[in-house]
Amino acid sequence: MDDSCVFYARALLENITDALTQARLFSGINCTRQNMELNLESRTPTVCSPQGSTCSGITTSAFDQDSCLTDIGKDLSHYYKFLSAQPDPDNLIGSSVLYSLRELMENCFRSSLPTDFNSKEALVERAVTFNERLSLCKVMKGFHVRTVTINRAIGYMNLGEHTS
Repeated sequence: MDDSCVFYARALLENITDALTQARLFSGINCTRQNMELNLESRTPTVCSPQGSTCSGITTSAFDQDSCLTDIGKDLSHYYKFLSAQPDPDNLIGSSVLYSLRELMENCFRSSLPTDFNSKEALVERAVTFNERLSLCKVMKGFHVRTVTINRAIGYMNLGEHTS
């Protein structure tokens, strides 16, 4: 991990944070009061815990950078696939969150790029339903929390403390 990856991860976090405040994106929903939905197919918070940290009473004895990078890649790929499949008539997701997510993946996690990554998604020209907005809100909140974890892990790897 280098400084550019720290920058790309930080930009992604800022864009997700901004997107969560967009009233047009979640029209009719108080997104702050909704539960979050996390990607449960990865173990990023566990495998990216710094060496010697204690969480839930378990102390991490060693930091496995390869496992951490693999699981971050799984998360990024999962959220990219979900978000790129969402209707985005106002381009609120594509111009910020998906753009910064692509930047992070292209520059720091190339091995986790979806095979159809370079294809342009056809914009869906239809109204977004309440249930779609609700689902997007919950997933975006989960992605926000996971991106905080990813930022911390990338920062930790960038400092190189796990190698000393």
